[in-house]
Amino acid sequence: MATNIVSLTVTSSMFSDGGRIPESMAYSGFGHSGGNQSPDLRWSGAPPGTKSFAITCYDPDAPTTVGFWHWILFNIPASTTSLPAGAGAPGKNPAGTVMGYTDFGTSAYGGPAPPPGPPHPYHFNVYALDIDKLDLGPGATGALVMFNVNFHTLGKGTLTGLYGGS
Repeated sequence: MATNIVSLTVTSSMFSDGGRIPESMAYSGFGHSGGNQSPDLRWSGAPPGTKSFAITCYDPDAPTTVGFWHWILFNIPASTTSLPAGAGAPGKNPAGTVMGYTDFGTSAYGGPAPPPGPPHPYHFNVYALDIDKLDLGPGATGALVMFNVNFHTLGKGTLTGLYGGS
């Protein structure tokens, strides 16, 4: 695993760190009627040697034994430092990138859809990697992608949004 991981700055115009995620980003299903749109993301501070990026959205508080993967996007070119809202939809992700298999059972962004109870945190993580491409396809799960990402991470930044609450 990489050591001395640099801290990246990750922002979005749709929500602030620790802020509430808008309905436009929430899942449409499981009792929710959101727009299921991935957020716009911008990142900076990638260290020298960065060859690509990977992005994940993960809910550690999902009522499973392992959390819940909402979005997995990798093989993002090092020259890319932002994504527009909606880039998590099939055919909208940047050319050459790969969307991994989420816990919704698809290779696409799936928004927040927590059960009733307190708000859940959704961690949007951006990883700067020392490798051009992960040799994985759209069937790659969050666990498999992270197994590979962890061996190549030069930098990481997290933007956390909250959703839910009843």
